[in-house]
Amino acid sequence: MRASSAMRALVRETVLTPDDFIYPIFVVHGQGIKEEIASMPGVYHFSLDNLLAEVDQVVALGIPSIILFGVPARKDAFGSEAYADDGIVQQAIRLVKEKHPDLVVMADNCLCQFTDHGHCGVVKAGIIDNDASLELLVKTAVSQARAGADVIAPSNMMDGFTAAIRRGLDEAGLESVAILSYAVKYASAFYGPFREAAHSTPQFGDRRTYQMDPANGREALREAVSDVEEGADMIMVKPAMAYMDVIQAVKARVDVPVAAYNVSGEYAMIKAAAANGWIDERAVVLEMLTGLKRAGAEMILTYHAKDAARWLTGRD
Repeated sequence: MRASSAMRALVRETVLTPDDFIYPIFVVHGQGIKEEIASMPGVYHFSLDNLLAEVDQVVALGIPSIILFGVPARKDAFGSEAYADDGIVQQAIRLVKEKHPDLVVMADNCLCQFTDHGHCGVVKAGIIDNDASLELLVKTAVSQARAGADVIAPSNMMDGFTAAIRRGLDEAGLESVAILSYAVKYASAFYGPFREAAHSTPQFGDRRTYQMDPANGREALREAVSDVEEGADMIMVKPAMAYMDVIQAVKARVDVPVAAYNVSGEYAMIKAAAANGWIDERAVVLEMLTGLKRAGAEMILTYHAKDAARWLTGRD
C-alpha cells in the first residue's frame, strides 16, 4: 500500500487542494504602498492601488476566497472607521468585487484595529461593554455587506455576536450574506505578528475576559453549538496548530462547515525556521495544512495559501 507514489496517491485519505484556502490580506490608506510586515515575511500591507495586483495572483492560483483586514488612517474610542461607508475595508471590498465578482470576499468583523485602545469592543470604566459593542459590530457587518462582502467573519468574541449580526443583516435585507463565526477563538500567544500587522495591540490589559482560555476544550463545543443555534453558517477555530483536537471535536459536534485559522505566529515560526535552514519549508507547510484538513477543517485561513497553491498545482 506504500510501495510507490502512485499507490500512496491511490489510497490517500486526505487530499489538500487550493480550494481549501482562504487568503488573508491587509489593506491600508495611501498610495503606492506594498510594505512587508517584518515578523511575517512574504505578507504585506497594500494600499488600494496595489491591492488588485495581489488579488489577481490569488485568483490565478485557484484560491477561491480572501479575507480582508483593514488598518484605518485614524482611530477613536468607538472604532468609527470600522462601520464608515468609505472605510478602508469597504473600499477594498468594492474594488475587489468589481473586478472579481466570483471571488468569495470575506470581511473580518471586529473593532480592535479601529479603536485607539486596541480592544474588540466599547470600553467603559476600563471594562468591555458587551451590549454597546454589539450595536457597533452590527453596524460594521451591515456596512461591509452593503459594500459587497459575501461573508461576514466576526472575530470579536462578544457574547451574542452571531445572533445580533444575523438579525442586523436580515433586517437590512441582506439575508443571503453568510456568517463565518470565530466561535472558538482562544486568548493565544500566537497572535503577536498579526497585532503588528493590524496595529491592534491592546493599550491596557489583555483580551482574556472575552477570548477563550487555552486550557478549555469542552467550552469550545458550547461556544460552537451556541453560535450555530444563533445563525452561524460556518464555524472557525483559532489558532489551528495547537488546537487540532478542538478542530476535530467541533467538527464531530456541529453540522456546518468548520474552518481553521493558521495564525500569524504559526506562520512566523515556520518562516523563521526555514530562513535558518532548519526545516524544509515546502514539506512542513504542506504536512501542516494536510494535518489541519485531516483534523476536520474544510476551510483553512492561511498566510501560506499562495505558496501552498503553487506547490500543489505547479502554477507560477
